[in-house]
Amino acid sequence: MAEREAGRAPVPAKGRALYAISVAAKLAGTGQQNIRLYETRGLVTPSRTSGGTRQYSDADITVLLRIGELLEQGLNLAGIAKVLELEEANLKLHRALKRARSRPPA
Repeated sequence: MAEREAGRAPVPAKGRALYAISVAAKLAGTGQQNIRLYETRGLVTPSRTSGGTRQYSDADITVLLRIGELLEQGLNLAGIAKVLELEEANLKLHRALKRARSRPPA
Protein backbone atom coordinates (compact mmCIF):
# COMPACT_ATOMS: atom_id res chain seq x y z
CA MET A 1 0.00 0.00 0.00
CA ALA A 2 2.96 2.31 0.50
CA GLU A 3 3.49 2.56 -3.26
CA ARG A 4 -0.12 3.56 -3.82
CA GLU A 5 -0.06 6.12 -1.03
CA ALA A 6 3.09 7.73 -2.39
CA GLY A 7 1.28 8.78 -5.59
CA ARG A 8 -1.98 9.64 -3.87
CA ALA A 9 -2.91 13.25 -3.17
CA PRO A 10 -4.49 14.04 0.20
CA VAL A 11 -8.27 13.78 0.32
CA PRO A 12 -9.85 17.22 0.64
CA ALA A 13 -12.17 18.18 3.49
CA LYS A 14 -15.83 17.22 3.27
CA GLY A 15 -17.95 19.59 1.26
CA ARG A 16 -19.87 20.07 -1.93
CA ALA A 17 -16.77 20.21 -4.11
CA LEU A 18 -16.98 18.14 -7.26
CA TYR A 19 -14.04 16.74 -9.16
CA ALA A 20 -13.50 15.67 -12.74
CA ILE A 21 -12.59 12.03 -13.30
CA SER A 22 -8.91 12.94 -13.81
CA VAL A 23 -8.77 14.63 -10.39
CA ALA A 24 -10.77 11.81 -8.75
CA ALA A 25 -8.32 9.27 -10.18
CA LYS A 26 -5.36 11.19 -8.78
CA LEU A 27 -6.98 11.61 -5.35
CA ALA A 28 -7.85 7.90 -5.21
CA GLY A 29 -4.53 6.69 -6.58
CA THR A 30 -6.08 4.77 -9.45
CA GLY A 31 -6.71 5.14 -13.17
CA GLN A 32 -9.63 6.78 -14.91
CA GLN A 33 -10.51 3.53 -16.66
CA ASN A 34 -10.69 1.76 -13.30
CA ILE A 35 -13.12 4.38 -12.04
CA ARG A 36 -15.28 3.89 -15.13
CA LEU A 37 -15.26 0.14 -14.45
CA TYR A 38 -16.29 0.71 -10.82
CA GLU A 39 -19.16 2.85 -12.07
CA THR A 40 -20.21 0.14 -14.53
CA ARG A 41 -20.22 -2.37 -11.65
CA GLY A 42 -22.31 -0.03 -9.48
CA LEU A 43 -19.58 0.57 -6.89
CA VAL A 44 -19.60 4.35 -7.32
CA THR A 45 -22.22 6.64 -8.86
CA PRO A 46 -20.93 10.10 -9.71
CA SER A 47 -23.24 12.98 -10.48
CA ARG A 48 -23.25 14.28 -14.03
CA THR A 49 -23.38 17.71 -15.58
CA SER A 50 -26.09 18.55 -18.09
CA GLY A 51 -23.52 17.65 -20.75
CA GLY A 52 -22.94 14.21 -19.20
CA THR A 53 -19.52 14.86 -17.64
CA ARG A 54 -18.92 12.82 -14.50
CA GLN A 55 -18.38 14.79 -11.29
CA TYR A 56 -17.10 13.09 -8.15
CA SER A 57 -17.88 14.28 -4.62
CA ASP A 58 -15.79 13.88 -1.49
CA ALA A 59 -18.01 10.91 -0.58
CA ASP A 60 -17.23 9.33 -3.97
CA ILE A 61 -13.50 9.81 -3.34
CA THR A 62 -13.89 8.08 0.03
CA VAL A 63 -15.56 5.12 -1.71
CA LEU A 64 -12.80 4.99 -4.33
CA LEU A 65 -10.17 4.93 -1.59
CA ARG A 66 -12.04 2.11 0.17
CA ILE A 67 -12.23 0.16 -3.09
CA GLY A 68 -8.44 0.53 -3.41
CA GLU A 69 -7.93 -0.78 0.13
CA LEU A 70 -10.15 -3.80 -0.52
CA LEU A 71 -8.42 -4.55 -3.82
CA GLU A 72 -5.07 -4.50 -2.03
CA GLN A 73 -6.48 -7.04 0.44
CA GLY A 74 -7.22 -9.36 -2.48
CA LEU A 75 -10.98 -8.94 -2.90
CA ASN A 76 -12.50 -9.03 -6.36
CA LEU A 77 -15.09 -6.46 -7.48
CA ALA A 78 -18.05 -8.71 -6.57
CA GLY A 79 -16.64 -9.11 -3.07
CA ILE A 80 -16.00 -5.39 -2.81
CA ALA A 81 -19.61 -4.68 -3.80
CA LYS A 82 -20.81 -6.94 -0.99
CA VAL A 83 -18.43 -5.38 1.57
CA LEU A 84 -19.56 -1.86 0.62
CA GLU A 85 -23.20 -2.93 0.85
CA LEU A 86 -22.69 -4.49 4.29
CA GLU A 87 -20.70 -1.50 5.56
CA GLU A 88 -23.51 0.85 4.51
CA ALA A 89 -26.14 -1.38 6.17
CA ASN A 90 -24.04 -1.52 9.34
CA LEU A 91 -23.73 2.27 9.39
CA LYS A 92 -27.51 2.66 9.03
CA LEU A 93 -28.10 0.22 11.88
CA HIS A 94 -25.65 2.07 14.13
CA ARG A 95 -27.40 5.37 13.37
CA ALA A 96 -30.82 3.84 14.13
CA LEU A 97 -29.51 2.40 17.39
CA LYS A 98 -28.05 5.75 18.40
CA ARG A 99 -31.39 7.47 17.69
CA ALA A 100 -33.27 4.80 19.65
CA ARG A 101 -30.94 5.17 22.63
CA SER A 102 -31.27 8.95 22.63
CA ARG A 103 -35.08 8.83 22.93
CA PRO A 104 -36.57 9.10 26.39
CA PRO A 105 -38.00 5.84 27.75
CA ALA A 106 -41.69 5.29 27.02
